[in-house]
Order: sequence, then C-alpha cells, then structure tokens
Amino acid sequence: MDISNASAKTISLQEYGIESDQIFYQRTPDKLHEITIAKGMGKEASSGALAVNTGEFTGRSPKDRFIVKDEITEDQVWWGPINKPFDPEKFDALYNKVTAYLKNKELYVRDCFVCAVKDYQLSIRVINEYPWSNLFAYNMFIRPREEELEQFKADWIVVNAPGFMADAAIDGTRQHNFAILNFSRKIALIGGTGYTGEIKKGIFSALNFLLPVYKETLPMHCSANVGTDGDTAIFFGLSGTGKTTLSTDPYRRLIGDDEHGWTKDNTIFNFEGGCYAKVINLSQESEPEIYDAIKKGAILENVIMDVQGQVQFADTSITQNTRVSYPLYHIENTQEPSIGKNPKNIFFLTADAFGVLPPISKLTPSQAAYHFISGYTAKVAGTEAGVVEPIPSFSACFGAPFMPLHPTKYAEMLSRKMKESGVNVWLVNTGWTGGPYGVGTRMKLKYTRAMIHAALSGELGLYTYDTYHIHSVFGVAQPRTCPGVPTSVLSPRATWNNDEAYYKTAFKLTNAFRENFKKFESYANEEIRRGGPQRYAF
Repeated sequence: MDISNASAKTISLQEYGIESDQIFYQRTPDKLHEITIAKGMGKEASSGALAVNTGEFTGRSPKDRFIVKDEITEDQVWWGPINKPFDPEKFDALYNKVTAYLKNKELYVRDCFVCAVKDYQLSIRVINEYPWSNLFAYNMFIRPREEELEQFKADWIVVNAPGFMADAAIDGTRQHNFAILNFSRKIALIGGTGYTGEIKKGIFSALNFLLPVYKETLPMHCSANVGTDGDTAIFFGLSGTGKTTLSTDPYRRLIGDDEHGWTKDNTIFNFEGGCYAKVINLSQESEPEIYDAIKKGAILENVIMDVQGQVQFADTSITQNTRVSYPLYHIENTQEPSIGKNPKNIFFLTADAFGVLPPISKLTPSQAAYHFISGYTAKVAGTEAGVVEPIPSFSACFGAPFMPLHPTKYAEMLSRKMKESGVNVWLVNTGWTGGPYGVGTRMKLKYTRAMIHAALSGELGLYTYDTYHIHSVFGVAQPRTCPGVPTSVLSPRATWNNDEAYYKTAFKLTNAFRENFKKFESYANEEIRRGGPQRYAF
C-alpha cells in the first residue's frame, strides 16, 4: 500500500534538468483520483474506479518508438522497423526541450521498483505531467516500503509529458509523439501521447535488453500463476488471446499478468506490481476476478459510461482497446511475493481466426521454439478498415515491439530453459472453431479453461498413439479426449464438416508461417527450423 505521509516529503528534480516548485511526491491513490476529477481530467465510475480518456492515442504507437544508438546499443540491438535508431545528440536536444516545457508545471513524481526478486530489481523514478498517469505508475510498478524510500536512488527515470508535441523536422521523430529509450543516460522519454501503456512498455523494453545481456535472465511477455503444489504455469500471448483472463484463475495464485523474468536458477518473477487488462465485453460472470478488481484505485481507459456511471463494456465507440489498470492487491488470489519456482507448463495462446489450429496441442521442443519465435495470432475481419477476412499476425516471441535483441536470442534462451526444466509446452487456440471468423464461433471460455486445467493436472495423459493424434498439416499432437470438453471440439477438421475447405485454409496459414519465418532462417539454428509445418500447399 502507499505511504500515508510520503506526500509531505519535498524533493527536487534539478538533477534531471527540471525546475519546478510544484512537485507532488508519492501522492496516495485517493489523492491522485481526487485531483484528476477536480481538474476535469476524469470521472468516477459507479464502481468507484477512475475513468479517463487518453486522448488522440488509445494504444501504443510502435512506429514512434526509438532506441538511442550509442556504444552500448550499437552492436547489441536488432536494428530495423521495430528498433529504430535515434541520434544521441538529437535525444539530448529533445530532452532539453521537454524539460523546458515542464518547467514550473505541476508534476507528479513516484519512486518505485521493477522486478520482484531483489537481485534483479531496478529503482525507477516516474515523472508525470498528469496526475492519473502517476496513479497508473502506482498501480503498475512495485510499491516501496517507507524505509526503502528513505535512501531511494533511481537507476532509471521515466519522463512522461503527454502535452509536449515534438517537431518531427527538427527533433528527429516521425511525428509529434515519441517513446525513446536511452541506455547510456538511463532515461525513458515519452511525449505527445497520453496512452499510459507507453510508460510500462518503455521499462519492459529496457528490461528486455538489460536482463539477457547482463543477468542471463530471459524476459518474457507473459502471465504466470502457481498451483497449490507449487508448480508454476506461464502464459504467452498477444493482446486479445486471453493471457490475463486465463492466468487469473480462482484455483491458482496469480504471480502477474504481463511481464516476467526466468532466471538461471529456474525462478519466475513478476516485473510489475499490477495488472493492465483489456475490458472489451467484460462481464462478472465470465471474468469475476477482473470485474471485481475494478473499484476505487483502478483506472479505466477510454470506456463509455451511462449517466449513472455504469461502464458499457461492449461499447467500442472510442476504441476496442479499452483497458483497466489496478494493483495486484485488488485480486484476492495472488502469490506473495510475486515469485514462482518449478515451472511445469507453458501455454502459447493464439486467437486463430482461421479456425484451423487445434484448441490445444502439445509441442515438441523444436516446435515450441518455432512457435515462440513466430508469435502467431490473427487480426479479425472488421476490426480495421479494409480487413474483410482474417489476416495472420506474427509478433516474434509474442512481444516483438518490446524486444531490443534479435528474436532468436530469446528463442534460444527459452529452448534451453525448457529442456533444463523439463517443462511441457502447449499451443492453445482461443480463437475460432467450426470454421473461420464469420462462419464458425469463438471457442467457449469454459472449454479453454477445462483444457488448461487438464494439462496442468496431468489429465491429458502421456503422449501415445492412443491418447494423441498428430495433426496432418501442422504436425502438432492434439489430444483425442479431454475432461469437460466434447470430443468433437478437439478436432478442428471435424468441426468444419467440410474437409476440402478446411485443408485449403490450413495450408494457407502454413504458407503464411513459412513466409514470416524467412526473416529468421539465417539466424535460427536447425532445431528451431525443424519445428515448423512440414507439409506444403500446391
């Protein structure tokens, strides 16, 4: 919890080039909630949560993410369209413009940590222009104890100025918004966007460089939970695949919902102190833990409310990327501290809108490495202008926008750790069954939960010919039976009732996998290359 008297402390930001006598340090969540409403920057929902509108940007802007290219990063970072280089002198000049913009403004400052294991922990000072952005930092990062604040010294700072607009022609940005990492100066600089996800993902991106390079630790865009026997499960997946939903399980303790590390001594630890969940179509019946976490202290982003303050979760008139952030302690069934041992199962979640992948299948080590580096899901027709049918979407390591190193570095680390720990790896399709989007239906959440519980409990059994069937196109092992799931659901081909259409679509998807993998072939080892689909469409 926050420290009741911390707001009375006076601090200076002059060491960062910021001059202001209106610095509000370590304000409580209640106070930040109150200030936001008083300034007309948010409203209170009927649940007590704070509802804000992030403005022009309702999601991250990956094309406006940069890394300063210097002696630390030049030979390590995988430069390209994901990791775009930024000139050090341009950064210094832009940083000075931002700090000049912030001069004498009301600023909200929060000291916090990332990484639940002390040996890997970084101290972060977050400097926000807006009070609700500072509340987000309170929710999402690890909250220090009072005695830890007395000698607090920041390893990194986040300077977050949503109201500052860059001049692309002068400042070296693509347009007026930007998110830039500088590893030499240890600064995450964010401007021109109010979307709070840029704050947490900036630090996540920094950790995705620092941990593997300096700590031999694999950073993961995943959620994690732990069972009563102490077994840890890891859930990888892109937005919309069910990562937060499926890891928030009443029968298992939540470690975290989005960002974790896997150490060389086989420990899984959370980077964060909160959750950042999508709330599109949220209901208390289907996701009670997340629904009940939306209360005083939580921040809802870009939702529509009625006149009574009731959130209309199905209303996407602002964005489909409606979100809520809340501290981990809003969830009753959490692991304290946010650390797990003994990883036994890994789940790769994909929302296959083509409806051809099995709802659950077991992967070999080579298949696991291949699917990890592919990071497949699908864009659904109707979600973007001009999209009239499902489109394959690949994000290496299920988090390419946040990975400064080449994806094969992370894939090889994961493959090594999977072998050392003897972990089971499962590919889970939370997408469509009975046909592609527009023809079939979305896989029922209760079936997906049943399949995951069966995998965790060992009820899916050992791999034998009698218990598993090898998928004729993708080569993965799909179970023939699963408790709580109709047998007909387990075979995607059988749900289509049209073998010709099924195989035509399946081969179309395998060709998309191969086309995407071409950019990794020269970097990937033979084991990873063997993990892909082996049959070709003619």
